[in-house]
Amino acid sequence: MSTDRDVVQTMLIFVRTLRVAGVEAGPDRVQALVAALGTLDVLDAGQVYWAGRFTLCSGPDDLVRYDAAFNSFFSGEAPRATKTAPSTYERVSRAAPLGMDQSGSGEADRAEQLAEELAVASAEEVLRHRDIGELSPAEREQLRLLFGLLALRPPTRPSRRHRPAHLGVLDVPRTVRRVLRNGGELHRMSRKQPRTRNRRVVLLVDVSGSMSPYADAVLRFAHAAVRRSPSSTEVFTVGTRLTRVTRELRLRDADKALAASGHAIPDWSGGTRLGEVLKAFLDRWGQRGTARRASVVIFSDGWERGDCALLGEQMLRLSRLAHTVIWVNPHKGRQGYQPITGGMQAALPHVSRFVTGHSFAAFQELVEELANA
Repeated sequence: MSTDRDVVQTMLIFVRTLRVAGVEAGPDRVQALVAALGTLDVLDAGQVYWAGRFTLCSGPDDLVRYDAAFNSFFSGEAPRATKTAPSTYERVSRAAPLGMDQSGSGEADRAEQLAEELAVASAEEVLRHRDIGELSPAEREQLRLLFGLLALRPPTRPSRRHRPAHLGVLDVPRTVRRVLRNGGELHRMSRKQPRTRNRRVVLLVDVSGSMSPYADAVLRFAHAAVRRSPSSTEVFTVGTRLTRVTRELRLRDADKALAASGHAIPDWSGGTRLGEVLKAFLDRWGQRGTARRASVVIFSDGWERGDCALLGEQMLRLSRLAHTVIWVNPHKGRQGYQPITGGMQAALPHVSRFVTGHSFAAFQELVEELANA
């Protein structure tokens, strides 16, 4: 959309002003900012301010310069989509120091700005769709920033409690009380609608050796889910044994949370006994309420070293308890993939949705799947 392009262009011009002020905002930080803007309300000055502060500043000295540049550039107002390019460049001229050459808004600068915008957008789009297992260390670092900006929306369910509403079923008690207060006159019917609550989300993360290229990304996704809804999200790792890592993932810092989870997981990069571990989860946690009417997400490639028949039996149990069962397999995103392994053949008949999880774009689609579950 042209409005989104105008907003991105405005923020990229702000980055140039920020560099003049002394903040060295590199391309990777600009890319993180553009990714953040895609998930935020760009007309909310507070959201734009904190997105830029988190992504563009690299040290304490940058914070003061950033605050001054932001206040000068936006004059305390929310950044709005500009209708024409000249008004955007007028903002840059007003925000620039007095000694800056005002001819910087000419055709050369505009061409440079457009090239930078296209480069950032192209790099971000390529990274979003790259297979996580094939990324370089530098690209993985950029991906960590994107996962930190991932906005999850937990699924909801109707509550037993109700709230007053203009439309809905008749609220007899409130209607009677209103009639009594009005001396027996009925002026208006009171109505009510069910309240909504967050549905419980259970994440089962395969940490076996075959899933090790994707384990870091999956746990970062799990950390974002726990941070978004800590009271209704549970995370377990599965491999040769079951490990609950919800408490470790509640740490605010993602790197510290993953480090704590790594110390708590005894079977990292080991084998896979999904049937036995899933049975342990259902016997100890799921049957007692954790999986009841919950949205359960299993991250695994389906390589089962144990009894596939046992896995099929436990998946049947899980499907009867849970509201939705989503299986995320990173190999599904590869061209020509077919779920022919014994584990996948046993699990798929009891899965509500079978989705891919090989890229950041796939995780963004998973966010929508969860929200609509």
